[in-house]
Amino acid sequence: MARHPEVLLFDVFGTVVDWRGSLVRELGRVGRRHGVRSDWGAFADAWRAGYRPAMDRVRRGESPWRSIDELHLEILTPLAKRAGLRLRTTETQQLNAAWHRLRAWPDALAGLARLKRHFVIGTLSNGNMSLLIDLARAGRLPWDVILSAELFRHYKPDPEVYFGAAALLGLPPKDVMLVAAHKDDLAAARSCGFQTAFVRRPMENGRPLEADVADDRRCSFNADDFVDLARQLERQAR
Repeated sequence: MARHPEVLLFDVFGTVVDWRGSLVRELGRVGRRHGVRSDWGAFADAWRAGYRPAMDRVRRGESPWRSIDELHLEILTPLAKRAGLRLRTTETQQLNAAWHRLRAWPDALAGLARLKRHFVIGTLSNGNMSLLIDLARAGRLPWDVILSAELFRHYKPDPEVYFGAAALLGLPPKDVMLVAAHKDDLAAARSCGFQTAFVRRPMENGRPLEADVADDRRCSFNADDFVDLARQLERQAR
């Protein structure tokens, strides 16, 4: 039987919060205010899709360190113009801050509260510190600790993020579990010695039939949501 973790660290975008649904709602409001109709789902998808290439340029050293807020703003500006949104600088910045207001998945609060009874819980996200703090306050997310890739000047899946998080917690990696809806993140965490738990989020991309929700056999746990994960961890501890 696997060693019981002392800390659960959570990926945030897509795992804890519904980035796509939240952005589509916010983009729709901005579009109505400006009298612009567009495929806001496609807009949100393009905004998210631009994040990894931009982040990878930073990871490869082709670009100086920039926060996720800065990368999101860089991606947003041309997308807004193509959609016909003529936004003032302050309006563009306000729209970019939509990432600070993303709604949590329906199970998140109850599941996190239940997990918090038995474990230290926190984030391990590529989101910058101010973004993660705002999400926690807006969504009443009960984190014990907020850890961001920004602290290490590396982005996941760089090993510096996982090893750095364990070091800050004063724990060997084997005593930390990463909880995520993304198998590549989980694989990177395992390569650094973390325990891992896969949580299915079939609606993350708005297309449930296309979602990868099959069990990840390399993970210690595969769960339908955070409440299910709490139930499984409690069962293991008995």
